[in-house]
Amino acid sequence: MKYPIGIQNFESLINEDYLYLDKTALIYQMASEGRYYFLSRPRRFGKSILLSTFKAYFEGKQHLFEGLAINKLESKWEKYPILYVDFNAREYKDEDSLTAELNRHLESWEKEYGDEFKDRAAEERFLHVIENAYEKTGKPVVILIDEYDKPLLQTINRPELQEAYRSKLKAFYSVMKTMDGKIKFAFITGVTKFSKVSVFSDLNNLDDISMWDKFSTLCGITDEEIHNKLDTEVGLMAEQQQCSKEECYAKLKSYYDGYHFAPNTPGVYNPFSLLTALKRKTFGSYWFDTGTPNFLVEVMKANNYQLENLNKEVAQPELLGSLDSIKQTPIPLLFQSGYMTIKSYDSVFGIYHLGLPNQEVSEAFTKYLLPCYTPVPKGHEAFFVINFVNEIQNGQPDAFMKRLDSLFADGNYQIVGNEEKYFHNAVYIIFKMLGFYVNVEYATADGRIDLLMKTKDYIYILEFKINDSAEAALKQIEEKQYAKPFLSDPRKLYQIGVNFSTVTRRIDGWKIEE
Repeated sequence: MKYPIGIQNFESLINEDYLYLDKTALIYQMASEGRYYFLSRPRRFGKSILLSTFKAYFEGKQHLFEGLAINKLESKWEKYPILYVDFNAREYKDEDSLTAELNRHLESWEKEYGDEFKDRAAEERFLHVIENAYEKTGKPVVILIDEYDKPLLQTINRPELQEAYRSKLKAFYSVMKTMDGKIKFAFITGVTKFSKVSVFSDLNNLDDISMWDKFSTLCGITDEEIHNKLDTEVGLMAEQQQCSKEECYAKLKSYYDGYHFAPNTPGVYNPFSLLTALKRKTFGSYWFDTGTPNFLVEVMKANNYQLENLNKEVAQPELLGSLDSIKQTPIPLLFQSGYMTIKSYDSVFGIYHLGLPNQEVSEAFTKYLLPCYTPVPKGHEAFFVINFVNEIQNGQPDAFMKRLDSLFADGNYQIVGNEEKYFHNAVYIIFKMLGFYVNVEYATADGRIDLLMKTKDYIYILEFKINDSAEAALKQIEEKQYAKPFLSDPRKLYQIGVNFSTVTRRIDGWKIEE
């Protein structure tokens, strides 16, 4: 089987016999029931191939759709003039960058439909291109815009330049409202959604389907699609992994499934990671490794975001729909960029419960965050973990605590803002990382962190205090009888009280009882 990894052109995909999972019934439904759409999805989720499929459909290329659902639904197969914009092709470093990218597309269209207005502003040129295309072909225009938000995301730390981009794009997009009578269909995609007030304010007829259950599987791969189209490939991967096909299915689901873009909808797999895993017949953090969330971490730090909430966040629907609240919270950015997803919906209170989507994101994101919140050098995460895990598994709590103490002693430069939150986040990410190798459980309340670690031979109960004492932490373990459930357990039990000082910015003591 030929996997369409990195293939973004529908015509090439079909002509060269790559795998195509049929989404054309939804494409026909969109084209026949509406005219202006917006879709937000994480990177590498198939937005570009989706737009390319729309392009082939509106070009009337029926032969490309033989055997697909739309071939039984569509009877006319008319050809329309198409204006296709892909903002992926450029880095946006100054105001001229966006102007140059718009000019690139406008010059191409003007070459085909007339350039008598080439000396005007970009939005006026766009208007006349639509008008000329309509008059020349006698058909309304189809407008497809891919990754509209790339210029805005690349300047999110440069507010003046971003505002210039917003203003230019707002004027450009507003043309579609003005020329409504000469437009057949328009579809805009991006990773994130900036509010209609700031970018699409004049295009108030844009139908945002990003969180509409009817289109929740438009991008991504479902369980049904895997079993119907990829069952043989899963079997081949199972042979390579020396496991049963059922075990391979379960592991693929654990690693790559779990994305929900609307409540009470089927989960979808990350298509890039799933197809790459099936092609290579091995598991890996393929999607995560294709892009580093540097800016996302900066936003999390700037907001003193509690990392322990990554898997138990709550949010109202309006928060998830726009990045305009990014200065107050990283939640919409985490959700829209694919590092967090909908776990459930509370209809009584109207709130979403959010969390990390799957094992790939959980493991890779934790590994990525470790050097961001601790002095562990990037690339040394595995070596760092090995030492801690060995001491835990060998029943050496004092050696373990000395290593933890030395880590914080070297980590003062990492502390930004609230020291208590820094300590919580650092401890959380350390033990989250250890949790991939040792059974680690967390329980948090009132700003205190309780931690339980279990190995084949040992159990560790840790209580952390801030600006108190190790004795007080140990006393809390005893008074709340944290050890009671393990009294009949044959494993050796260690109770450890730890105190962190925001004055010295390090662990200033610990007490261990067996």
